[in-house]
Amino acid sequence: MSIQVDLYDRLALNLEADLVQMVNKTSAKGVLIDISAVSIVDSFMGRIIGNIASMSKILDAETVVVGMQPAVAITLIELGLPLKGVHTALDMEKGMRLLKSMIDETEEDADEDQTADDLITE
Repeated sequence: MSIQVDLYDRLALNLEADLVQMVNKTSAKGVLIDISAVSIVDSFMGRIIGNIASMSKILDAETVVVGMQPAVAITLIELGLPLKGVHTALDMEKGMRLLKSMIDETEEDADEDQTADDLITE
């Protein structure tokens, strides 16, 4: 998902609902959000990004935010928003690599758990 406009509250809420619905509908394992065109973030928008990551995690998907402008990062820190569960990368390419590595790691852990379960039942 690439956000190319500054988000106002209603649009941000719609984005949150649409993304979570899409993760559920497609069983997506990852969400990549490009905010390179976003120049202003307030506490509400920061909370929406955190909510998306938390909801996606509950649905077994990782979230990576890319393209954050320095002013946005400074604002988020000054607002005291930790953005728990949100992974970040500088750009789309690095974000996709990070997302792929997290998904691969999760699948390897699941395979190891499956193997351990198989050994226990044998």
